[in-house]
Amino acid sequence: MNDFNYYEIKGALTYNINKSISFTGGIGHYETYTAGGEYMKPVVTVETRTWLQVGMEQQLDRINFDHRYRVEQRHLNTGYKNRFRYRLNVVVPINKPTVTKGTIFGYIGDEIFFTDKAPYYERNRFYTGLGYKFSPLLALTSGYMRQFDYKIDTHNYRNFLQIALLFSFNLKEQADHGVPKTTD
Repeated sequence: MNDFNYYEIKGALTYNINKSISFTGGIGHYETYTAGGEYMKPVVTVETRTWLQVGMEQQLDRINFDHRYRVEQRHLNTGYKNRFRYRLNVVVPINKPTVTKGTIFGYIGDEIFFTDKAPYYERNRFYTGLGYKFSPLLALTSGYMRQFDYKIDTHNYRNFLQIALLFSFNLKEQADHGVPKTTD
């Protein structure tokens, strides 16, 4: 908490084509302050981001594979940028055969970030952790993320502990939706 320098607020809507394929559109506001700034000025980056993504799921016995392909349109105080992301997330239920109400689950994943300008490779995120599904619409996850940022003149690693409370609002039914997802 003594080295906090970033916050975001975002939202997204997802349309499920079927159990395995979904489309999402989202928008978010992001602010980054000087490292160690603890919400203080100066602001380094202010960004409004929109994105479109396709999600694809595969089930292999108890293991869920979640593929996410995202295209981002980034409107920064320094100009406009595009970014492309691919994420593979693997979820394994621990105390039940599938992820339903009352399930403890483990997850591991990796995400790569590319741009359409040099250097094309921008970032990599590896993460792992545990989660608990309270209900068809509510889950909690907690874990570790290691982020690698690539720049032509420097390479930077950062380690994060994450806690996420995931809400799912299904307008069609209140059935159990399986594996909790985040739109980060």
